[in-house]
Amino acid sequence: MSAPVHDARLYAVVGATGTGKSELSLDLAEALAARGRSAEIVNADAMQLYRGMDIGTAKLPVGERRGIPHHMLDVLDVTQEAAVAWYQHAARTAIEGVLDRGSSAILVGGSGLYVSSVLFDFRFPPRDDALRAQLEAELVRHGPGVLYERLRTVDPDTAARVDPRNGRRVVRALEVLAQGRKTHGAALPEKPVPWRPATVIGLTAPRDELVVRLNARVERMWADGLVDEADALRPLGIEDGVTARRAIGYAQALAQLRGDASRAEAIAETQALTRRYARRQVSWFTRYANVVWSAADADDLVHRILES
Repeated sequence: MSAPVHDARLYAVVGATGTGKSELSLDLAEALAARGRSAEIVNADAMQLYRGMDIGTAKLPVGERRGIPHHMLDVLDVTQEAAVAWYQHAARTAIEGVLDRGSSAILVGGSGLYVSSVLFDFRFPPRDDALRAQLEAELVRHGPGVLYERLRTVDPDTAARVDPRNGRRVVRALEVLAQGRKTHGAALPEKPVPWRPATVIGLTAPRDELVVRLNARVERMWADGLVDEADALRPLGIEDGVTARRAIGYAQALAQLRGDASRAEAIAETQALTRRYARRQVSWFTRYANVVWSAADADDLVHRILES
């Protein structure tokens, strides 16, 4: 790996969904360009990795990216799994390429484990495809509750950090433990070691304002055609995808298409899950040390970032 040149730096913009991370990343990139320091953006939203999943992930259209290069968008088919270990390598490779070109890299996203896998020295245990398939078959037959109880029995500490409803995380934890390895339990290490120096900006919003914003955002997604977008992804295999079919909004849109939920029920469930996800994001990122925390619309935010 060659050394970055000039003033190239790594920035990360993190925070809950709906706090304005994408806009800030564009503003920061333009401010760097105004100072003669180019910048490129690297996506750290797990669902924006997927081609065709645009409306439900609030992915910026190409025409709204202000000519700034973006990486790690539209790199997976909906049938592929967004594995964190794969993402870590791919995103770090993209960042190293940006820095080697003399540009700053801006990592942007709210998927906590994905962001942390890049910023910190996360090392992932090996995979066992046969064991994974067996556990996933059990997940289909029995649901996440049975597997979660097994996890709680063999590793209560990890179980306490894993969402009992997230079957994928439960399966992964059991897969690792069955190989006699320790699992990070989808958690930030107590004393994370940085991968490389980075300026981390955390965006906040008052809880009551964020709830209103998120509820309205979900309503807009349905109005903008999320159900039609999900329907168009069915022939491409989204309902067979390990990760994509469980994405908040898409799972509910697919349920509406199958007749398992009404439009109102699908929207209400998506809003509730989005609010819960935002709470989990806040909990995750508030554990980061040395973060520049601010409201996204603070007048001097970009200036403070550049002077930090």
